Amino acid sequence: MTPATARCRPEPRGKLRTMEQLVAECSAWRAADETIVLVNGAFDLLHVGHLRYLAEARGLADHLVAAVNSDASVQLSKGPLRPIVPERERLELLGHLWMIDRLLLFDSHSVAPVLTALRPHLHAKGTDYTAETVPEREVVAAYGGRTVICGDPKDHATTDVISVILERFGPSPAHDRSGRAASGT
Repeated sequence: MTPATARCRPEPRGKLRTMEQLVAECSAWRAADETIVLVNGAFDLLHVGHLRYLAEARGLADHLVAAVNSDASVQLSKGPLRPIVPERERLELLGHLWMIDRLLLFDSHSVAPVLTALRPHLHAKGTDYTAETVPEREVVAAYGGRTVICGDPKDHATTDVISVILERFGPSPAHDRSGRAASGT
């Protein structure tokens, strides 16, 4: 990799933390009376719905932590063909977003262990939930945190993006794999 290429493709190390590092940082932020909001998800095929969710969540606190499902964790919830984008690339994309202060890659099916360890003031989920339907709401309430819903209406989803791609560019007699009209040969 050339120096120019290295500058264009930085690792998310500036924001990526281990659980132990993030526990210490969150403790320091709380000690300084700074608030923390945690979001979580696969963030596979990053789209405008993700950006709107992250931007609104960032406005709720001093620090935004994004807990990102590992490839193995995504497969547990979405099946063996997901994620589309590997975890290192998803982290790299998210690492470039202004609204995210810290990233954490986690392997569990549920984000509950992350919430318990980090104890963010807020756990933000998208509008496909209500505060009452977030699976981890009781975990958050148990340590005194609050569950909030943010982002625009759930008009965007990675699954929908995949469906559109398959519909438009999937194999068909009229189109080749690139989506262009097949040649007459």
